[in-house]
Amino acid sequence: MNTLQKLQKKEDDEWISAFQSKNYTKVEQRVLCQLMEAVIYEGIVIPKNEQSFSTDFEGHLVLSGKTKEEKTVDYIFYCKRKFSFDRFRIIRGTVKRKGPSEETTEATLPGFVEEVIGQVQKKERLMVLLEELEHTLAKDLQAQYQRPEYPLSETQRNYDELEANIIEAHPYHPCYKSRIGFSLRENLLYGPEFKTKLKPVWLAVSKSESNISLSNGIDYISFIKEELGSKTYEEFISILNVKGLNAIDYWFMPVHPWQWEKIILPGFHRQLAEKKILLLGQGVDFYSSQQSIRTWTNSCYKEKAYIKQALNITNTSTKRILAEHTVMNAPLVSDWLLSLIKDDKTAKKLDFFFLSEFVGISYDYQKLPSMVQSKTYGSLGVIWRQSLHRYLRDDEKAVPLNAISHMDGVQPFIEPWIRKYGLETWTRQLLNITITPIIHMLYAHGIAMESHAQNIILIHKEGFPSRLALKDFHDGLRFSKKNLKQPAACPDLHLEPAHHREINRHSFMQTDDLSAVTNFMHSAFFFVCISELCIYLNEKYGLKEKYFWEMVAQVIHDYQKDHPQYKQNFKLFDLFSKTIQIEQLARRRMWKDTEVGPKSVPNPLHQYR
Repeated sequence: MNTLQKLQKKEDDEWISAFQSKNYTKVEQRVLCQLMEAVIYEGIVIPKNEQSFSTDFEGHLVLSGKTKEEKTVDYIFYCKRKFSFDRFRIIRGTVKRKGPSEETTEATLPGFVEEVIGQVQKKERLMVLLEELEHTLAKDLQAQYQRPEYPLSETQRNYDELEANIIEAHPYHPCYKSRIGFSLRENLLYGPEFKTKLKPVWLAVSKSESNISLSNGIDYISFIKEELGSKTYEEFISILNVKGLNAIDYWFMPVHPWQWEKIILPGFHRQLAEKKILLLGQGVDFYSSQQSIRTWTNSCYKEKAYIKQALNITNTSTKRILAEHTVMNAPLVSDWLLSLIKDDKTAKKLDFFFLSEFVGISYDYQKLPSMVQSKTYGSLGVIWRQSLHRYLRDDEKAVPLNAISHMDGVQPFIEPWIRKYGLETWTRQLLNITITPIIHMLYAHGIAMESHAQNIILIHKEGFPSRLALKDFHDGLRFSKKNLKQPAACPDLHLEPAHHREINRHSFMQTDDLSAVTNFMHSAFFFVCISELCIYLNEKYGLKEKYFWEMVAQVIHDYQKDHPQYKQNFKLFDLFSKTIQIEQLARRRMWKDTEVGPKSVPNPLHQYR
């Protein structure tokens, strides 16, 4: 057995140990319960005793299915109906399968998919769902198996380290870590949980075949020299010169190593042959992967830009490509947002900030034959985003907002802060700091932000929330131009092409439907982010959900009282509506996007209007 074979056998043995460990049952239960919560909530399957569960229901529910022999089976589980949007919470470890002969066994993920969901969806779509679920199980198991059970050190609680140490992923989506495209070996190499130091592959892409978008005041040559370092920059120029090419005719851009091997080499072979794309090699700086996987942090110089790279894997059911129009829009949108808050007195008082996406480069897919276009669309692009560390003050630290719901060893991550400041004092401060900037952008400027917990960075001083940083805007806004406070300031954005809507009809920024603007923010921020925080504080600290939402409402009311000049927008963008519209994330896995609309769910803020 050679060295490579020995190494692969060692890895295989470790993976088998992971599958045979107690972590397997724990992770399968999470995937199974999250799937069940979503399919019940979205009305895909209906419990037998559905009439018995009200908003405050707590007890056993039953979902029925059929075996391959068409015999009835029941899946019995203990469930709580939460006040937060009437969400379901299934208690992990309580799901049992009662067979046709009344025998009770542990429920399994593939068994539930085949026997229960198989009654409402068949064949290919069901297989796609099961594949994503099983990949999620395997890849989360990899992460959980190597996860230490002891608390994080002080260094590990710093922002850059937390991007790797927070491994829970999406709290509602059942396919929260599928990463379809990555093998287990590739997941171990590129997954943020495993903290591998990485280097992107640098390419030279002909300017005649690509497009660039720059923020105001950014000079590409100066920027790329600083990003690469003078020595590497000159080496890359020499590579082109040796081939008889002029560097002035090319953009230098990084790509993910997996993307280079799996997508660019086979997909752009003609461009490589014709020297429209050239391989330059690697730079000297190492990077680490953030939670979003395709965004990398410079590990050598923390003030250097983050790089967001196209990555043709499927994660949380979405291909992680970078569509050309979004890459071109990134600096335009960032400059626009910065211009809006520049002289905004409330924004200055709140002291929040945006991490600007200031350079974007994308291949021009219109240069390709139509069949090649569809195959390579969105696969060769990059966005550079400002580093958080350019903004942090000496007495400040930062955490991704989803760290708040993180278990640190056997205790909550926030436990030291709760002990120090008290549950209610700390929670009220957190809500003020997180909610106010987001509703300010909606009420004062007419812009809804897709602010889920990965896109929000909480700045704190010794654990006490102090201000907010927001990121990821290239396709993360929604607005009606005629209802903007300053419509003339809105840039002429690159519109999504028709075929992009076919890929993802939910991906657009401009609309004349004001309810779509409000729901865009509501579903990402309040439905997932804030309600998950509410449920977590309820389960870990006994904070009553209704009291929590009363505190949320108070933040909004206080803002409205202090800003009567936006009274008209309080009505146009009604956060206290009886219901809101959410994306049906599980249903979208089982039917085509064109067949799935939003779902109306009760709004916990309504009774506090």
